[in-house]
Amino acid sequence: MTNLIKVYWRIFKTNPRLFVFLAARKIGILKRICDKKYLEYEFRAIKGYPLNLEEPRTFNEKLQWLKLNDRNPLYTKLVDKYAVREYIKKELGEEYLIPLIGGPWSDSEEIDFDKLPDQFVLKCTHDSGSVVICNNKTDFDIVAAKKKLNRALKNNYYDRHREWPYKDIRPQIIAEKFIGDGAKTPEDYKFFTFDGEIDSVMVCKGREHGYPWFYFYDLEWNRKIYQYPDLERTDEIDKPKDFDKMIEAVKKLAKKFRHVRIDLYYEKGKIYFGEFTMYNQSGYDNDITYETDRMWGRKLKLPVAGVWK
Repeated sequence: MTNLIKVYWRIFKTNPRLFVFLAARKIGILKRICDKKYLEYEFRAIKGYPLNLEEPRTFNEKLQWLKLNDRNPLYTKLVDKYAVREYIKKELGEEYLIPLIGGPWSDSEEIDFDKLPDQFVLKCTHDSGSVVICNNKTDFDIVAAKKKLNRALKNNYYDRHREWPYKDIRPQIIAEKFIGDGAKTPEDYKFFTFDGEIDSVMVCKGREHGYPWFYFYDLEWNRKIYQYPDLERTDEIDKPKDFDKMIEAVKKLAKKFRHVRIDLYYEKGKIYFGEFTMYNQSGYDNDITYETDRMWGRKLKLPVAGVWK
């Protein structure tokens, strides 16, 4: 069996409802279903209980509500990995941007790999996860990289989880400087904010090994056990030297939003902006505990009688 078939077989055995949903999406049956009905189907398949949009209580439920009801046009610019650079330059300063070394390109055939340095990062601007990292051009598979990027360019990320800000982004590719140390990727600090205030930061470590670990800390760098026990590590991560400066940058960016996750990188004493995430895990996070889901749900305020509060 191919790896994909093995994945689908495992899903079928453990969650038949999710298997049916994924199969229906794959063959296009769900393409024309309205966002509300689509999210209800998907939520039940992934989370295992009905989506309550009338009285959402959990964080994951409220993210689905926001997809349907909070249509601030600014969000499209924020999740566009090329357009957001202008926004960050204005709000924080150009020093927070990872240096752009190429692009934007509409097709991978436009990329002149000979002009790129020995290490670089290619990423699509219109989705999440379409990233190609080159640590050494001598053993870099250009053909595979082009294939991955061109496949991503053909997809509208909105179709996957109905995250509307991605719907009208122009698909492009950009090249950024690799800011890691050798082959080691920089640690990723994901700040969860509510009404401009930071609840916690999730540190992502070990991406270069294929499967990262996540650690939650509060602003005093106390460990927060937000995930299920089998996902929690017993080791600790040192607080970044410039953590206070990172907090300052996040608060400046977060003050306009009821909820947003803001990702920063910290490497060799420099802070870099990563991305805005409006819907963490697309609102289907099965790694956090139900207690965390409810706690964040209480922090994420939705409007009552049409008024945000």
